[in-house]
Amino acid sequence: MDWKKEIKILTWIIVAFVFAFFMPVESSRFKEAIMAMFDLTKWYAQEHVILCLLPAFFIAGVIAVFVSQGSVMKYFGAKANKWLAYSIASVSGTILAVCSCTILPLFSSIHKRGAGLGPAIAFLYSGPAINILAIILTARILGFEMGIARIIGAVVFAVVIGSIMSLIYRKEEKAKKEEQLNFPETSEKRPMWQTSLHFFTLVLILVFANWGKPSGDITSGGWYWIWAHKWYITSAFALILVFSLIRILKIKWWHVLLATLATALSAFISTSPLIPMVVGIIGVSVITLLDKNDPDNREWTLSSWDFTKQIMPLLSIGVLAAGFLLGSTHDNTAMAGIIPNQWVADLVGGNSLFSNFFASIVGAFMYFATLTEVPILQGLISAGMGKGPALALLLAGPSLSLPNILVIRGVIGIQKTLIYVLLVVVMATVSGLLYGAL
Repeated sequence: MDWKKEIKILTWIIVAFVFAFFMPVESSRFKEAIMAMFDLTKWYAQEHVILCLLPAFFIAGVIAVFVSQGSVMKYFGAKANKWLAYSIASVSGTILAVCSCTILPLFSSIHKRGAGLGPAIAFLYSGPAINILAIILTARILGFEMGIARIIGAVVFAVVIGSIMSLIYRKEEKAKKEEQLNFPETSEKRPMWQTSLHFFTLVLILVFANWGKPSGDITSGGWYWIWAHKWYITSAFALILVFSLIRILKIKWWHVLLATLATALSAFISTSPLIPMVVGIIGVSVITLLDKNDPDNREWTLSSWDFTKQIMPLLSIGVLAAGFLLGSTHDNTAMAGIIPNQWVADLVGGNSLFSNFFASIVGAFMYFATLTEVPILQGLISAGMGKGPALALLLAGPSLSLPNILVIRGVIGIQKTLIYVLLVVVMATVSGLLYGAL
């Protein structure tokens, strides 16, 4: 008998029993935290999974299947030009417009394909941190100075954190570099422009499907116009995807046409954009799985499914935990978690070392959907939060969250994850102190 395993099982049973025995069901705080947990989970499922995560899984599948390992290593590998690798990785978020969870399948994909640890970590951090929409919203609502500080901090953080991680694990990276030096040069299966067209079409569908409405009463301007017409723009890119499926992936045209007609019909009879998105994803999945012309097309969907299996369970656990601990704050909803919001506001006033550190820790574990960190911070600042802690939370929050940390651990291991989180928290704390002192 494996006694260690049996003792571990017994320990979990005892912990579960003690929690159930002493569960404070009569406490109004506990009840609200439970409601906040399910409210955040429901909102996440309705607003984030279908429009954000599912397209992101297919984008990750493109990288894993259609982008050769040689191409990934050329730009992000251990033997790649460091300036080029970090430059691309540190500004990648400007076109992705993703949150700390949506970046995960993309990070996992390039890591699997041989990307160096430093550039991969820089990509992981910058993807959500330098979201161009969030930067603009920050500057408009929290002030131009805060917007500039956020964009400079995000780029610097991505490069510095990636470089430090690469330095810490230099022996491992050196071994990877030596291994990649012997990696044979492989030619692309199709011209790079075709793969790029297919990839960026999916990226732009993701970006415009999730384009947020400008805050306040703004009803004019370019950002508002894009929001008002975002589904027409998304549909235009969907038509480009149809072209790509037929001409680039060589899937039978009538298969693609049937999937297109089903998606279009669902859009006309449904009042929710989620329905045509689901129908479209099902359509792409079915026609690629049935395709007999190119095994890569079937592998694309299977690879996307692998990312889904790896990431979704941990994300679900993380979102539930984040809602229970820190509450659910989205749209006009404000439900407190087991940790009172007022405690957070009281602890991040001024510009002390503790207030900046605490803001960084809260940001690192709290889940922020894309753009939601700005109105949350606006409320905290009005409640007395200092500008230094505000920047610290902005630099730690969007790129990290409890769900994000759980998944990263599964990709790069516990030790690397802990060091990555520690670096983000420490740098955010120092940045907040410096910014607050200005």
